[in-house]
Amino acid sequence: MAAEKPAKPAKAKKAKGESSGGGEAAKALVSTAEAVAPRFAEKYRSDVIAALVKQFGYKNPNQVPRLEKIVVNMGLGAAVGNPKLVDSGVEELRAITGQHPVVTRSKKAIASFKLRAGLPIGAMVTLRKAQMWEFLDRLVSLALPRTRDFRGVSRKAFDGKGNYTLGLKEQIIFPEINYDRIDKIKGMNITFVTTARTDEEGRALLQHLGMPFRAA
Repeated sequence: MAAEKPAKPAKAKKAKGESSGGGEAAKALVSTAEAVAPRFAEKYRSDVIAALVKQFGYKNPNQVPRLEKIVVNMGLGAAVGNPKLVDSGVEELRAITGQHPVVTRSKKAIASFKLRAGLPIGAMVTLRKAQMWEFLDRLVSLALPRTRDFRGVSRKAFDGKGNYTLGLKEQIIFPEINYDRIDKIKGMNITFVTTARTDEEGRALLQHLGMPFRAA
């Protein structure tokens, strides 16, 4: 009489609705978070496009200027004598923008400034898409109003092609910076690169987005 084969252990049944790896719910949460558009991106689509079409009479949607990228550049010339300034500048720029900066280096040697080619002298970040819109929101809504004696930003700092550069003297206007931990007050330039064909169009785009230009 043949021996009976041992019965295979029964597999545990999954509870109804139980995920196989537990990762599906996490993926759903990530997808939902990514689907939420930044506040200023939504403002551009819902309000700014219509305002620009009305102001300039565009016939083609592709003519409406848009914000392409924001470049934040922190010059650290004093780092020639104190290299640690570059490290702190990189960390502060990362906190302000939420993106890892690129260290910029000198291209030429200047003996009078004790500068050799290839020395780190700054940090730079290029922001696009969601990070660009989030940074613009925090700059306009939180940082600029914290500037001492703030009366608006210059209307004239355009390059003739609709791009605008804003100079800031202090990084401490950003709430992400802990004043008690900074080693030196650092300034920065913020360039708004647009698809506008003229400075008038570029100024109108930024103004409708909330850039607080001075009256005159």
